[in-house]
Amino acid sequence: MRHTCRLSLTLSAALALLAAAPMAQSAAPPSSSMRPLRIDAGRLARLDPVLQEFVDKNQIAGAVALVLQDGKPVYDKAFGWRDKEAGVKMTTDSLFRIASQTKAITSVAVLMLMEEGRIGLMDPVSRFIPAYEKTKVITRLEDGGTQVRPAKRPIAIKDLLTHTAGISYGVSEEVGEMYESKALGPAAGYGWYLADKDEPVCDSMERLASLPFVAQPGEAWVYGYNTDILGCVVERASGMPLDRFFQTRIFEPLGMKDTFFFVPQDKKDRLVTVYANTRDDLLVRAPDGARGQGHYVNGPRRNFAGGAGLVSTARDYTRFLEMVRGDGVIGDVRLLAPRTVALMTHNQSGMLHGVDLGFSLAFETTEHVGGNGLDPVGAYGWGGAYGSVYRVDPSARLVLALMLNQLPNFTDIRSKFQTLVHQAIVY
Repeated sequence: MRHTCRLSLTLSAALALLAAAPMAQSAAPPSSSMRPLRIDAGRLARLDPVLQEFVDKNQIAGAVALVLQDGKPVYDKAFGWRDKEAGVKMTTDSLFRIASQTKAITSVAVLMLMEEGRIGLMDPVSRFIPAYEKTKVITRLEDGGTQVRPAKRPIAIKDLLTHTAGISYGVSEEVGEMYESKALGPAAGYGWYLADKDEPVCDSMERLASLPFVAQPGEAWVYGYNTDILGCVVERASGMPLDRFFQTRIFEPLGMKDTFFFVPQDKKDRLVTVYANTRDDLLVRAPDGARGQGHYVNGPRRNFAGGAGLVSTARDYTRFLEMVRGDGVIGDVRLLAPRTVALMTHNQSGMLHGVDLGFSLAFETTEHVGGNGLDPVGAYGWGGAYGSVYRVDPSARLVLALMLNQLPNFTDIRSKFQTLVHQAIVY
C-alpha cells in the first residue's frame, strides 16, 4: 500500500508538471536565437551617405548596391556615374564586368553535371583534359634556386573547385616568365584575363597543363586558373560551349536576361566604364583598349573564361545567389538538390584557406564569429577583381551585392558596405 500511494503521488506530481509546462513555456519570452531577424530600414539608410561620400570624394566613379531579404529587395540604389566624363549616371540596370564572380556560376554548372552522373568530384581532370594526366610542381630550394618535380598525384575535380590544386595565375617570381612565354602570365593581362584571346578556352587550358604549378595537389590553397579549367571540363562533359551551357541551363531558367560573356550591341551603352585608384587615392579612367575596356563588346568572342569572363547586373547576380540560398530552387525552377547546395556552401578545404574562413566548392565561408567583420557563422560569398563583393547570410535570409568596376580599388568601400548591411539586422 505504501508503495502504491507513493507511486500515485509521483504520477500525480508528474502530470501536474506536464500540465503546467505549456503555460510556463508560453509565459517565457523567446530567446534571441529563436526570434526571426529583420532589416531595420532606418539603420539600413545609413548606407546612403557613406556610399555617396565615396563618390563625392572622387574615390570611386559609381556603384550599385542591392540587398535582398527573403528574395525581395530591401535596398536597391545606384550611386555616381557609369561614365563620369560623358556625364552618364549610374543606374541599377548597369552592366558590370563581374570577374571572379563568374566562378560560382561555373561551380554550379559542374555540380549540375555531377548530379547527372557526367562528372565525379574525385574524377581526375585528365578524364576530360588528357594534358593534365601528368603535371609538374615547382619548388624553391634552400639555396634560392628552384626545382621542378612531378606532382604526387593527379589533380581531381574537387581540387579545382576548392582551389587546392596548386594552380596559380602565374604571378609569382618562380613561374612568372614561364607563364608569360605561354601568354598566360602577368604580362598577358594579369593571367586571368582571357576575354580578348582569339582561341577556345580549352586551347588555353591545355597549354596551361604544360607549365609547372606552385603547390602539390591538396596541400595548399592557391588562387588561380582552377575554375577556367573547370569551364573546359563543363564543355567536354556537356558537349556544348560554355556560353551555351550557361545560357540554356542557368541564365534562361533563372530569368537572368543581362548576363553573358560578351555584351550584345544593343546593350553596350549600359556597360560601366572601368576606373582605377592611384596610390594617392585619386580616381582615373582606364584608357580605352586597356584591360577590361572594350573587349567585352568588340572582342573575338571565342574564349569563354569560366573563372572571370562574365558581365552581369546586380539584379541578375543576386537572383542567381537567391537560387543558391533557396537550396537550389527559386520559384518553380530547380537547378540543384539541397544536399548538393549544402556541399557547395560549407567549407571543403579544411584549414588551407584559413582559420576563421574556409572555402567550399564555390565560396569563401565564415567559420568563426569575427572571421569576416559582422558576418555570421555559415555566411558565404566572394567578389571580383573589379571591386565587387557579395555575401549570402542564410541565418538572416539575406543576399547582398555591391557592384563596381574599379581596378585597382584601394578604398575600403567593400568592408564598409558589408558592415552597414549587417548592423541593420535586428530582432
